[in-house]
Amino acid sequence: MQTNGQSEALRDWLMKQTGRDDWIGTLANQTKAGLRFRAASMTEDLGKCLQEFSAEGDSFEALADAETEWQNA
Repeated sequence: MQTNGQSEALRDWLMKQTGRDDWIGTLANQTKAGLRFRAASMTEDLGKCLQEFSAEGDSFEALADAETEWQNA
């Protein structure tokens, strides 16, 4: 499992972002609410879940932004 500089997986970092008032917060809430999202451990897994749920482009952009923030955390 890939981790950032804080030894934290993207999924775990994302779960802590639920209080945010932006696209990453929305993505975090979706992740927390969905069993398949919660089981996803890597960006690719989360992206596949978004595709399965016919997510809009903004969700994929939020995932890319979240990955960048997570890597820099």
